[in-house]
Amino acid sequence: MNNTELAEQIAAGHGLSKADARKVVDAVFAAITDAAAKGTEVSISGFGKFKVKDSPAREGRNPATGAAMTIAASKKLGFSPAKAVKDKLNG
Repeated sequence: MNNTELAEQIAAGHGLSKADARKVVDAVFAAITDAAAKGTEVSISGFGKFKVKDSPAREGRNPATGAAMTIAASKKLGFSPAKAVKDKLNG
């Protein structure tokens, strides 16, 4: 499912136009992205948590040449599903 399909499903289920539903979907993802960029954990009750994790710098190898190289530190966005989501996935 992509953003457009998600917006279409919301529009059909709540009597909104597809354009309005798309704006809502985009606004939700923008709010999650903005909070994550600030390092804030986003917790959505009954769905899960989005949390920023730091990945330290590490040594790696260039797959083309085999030469050693340093992979820079970075931040990653992790997701932990809520119990209700886990239960639905596992039947």
